[in-house]
Amino acid sequence: MTKITFVTQDGSRYDIDAANGTTAMENAVKNDVPGIEAECGGACACATCHVYVDQAWMEAVGEPEPMEEDMLDFAYEPQPNSRLSCQIRIRPELDGLVVTVPERQA
Repeated sequence: MTKITFVTQDGSRYDIDAANGTTAMENAVKNDVPGIEAECGGACACATCHVYVDQAWMEAVGEPEPMEEDMLDFAYEPQPNSRLSCQIRIRPELDGLVVTVPERQA
């Protein structure tokens, strides 16, 4: 299991033990993390699972693929560290990953 932390706008932290091979979005939904709507169910067809990746984790998480970049155009207040959590595949190298949920989803 890989530990990931979702931080909501009110400062609440959701520490989750995530199975490798799943996505950050799947784990957020399964653990009722507020603010992750995931309307498309992980198909990279919306921007309702948008998160901000902690700067310390940007290199490990990697860059978004072109399709994800296109969807991020629809995200609420996208930043250089924005990612769709449905596109962050959990793997051992991400143990300790911290992401912040935006104020709202697009």
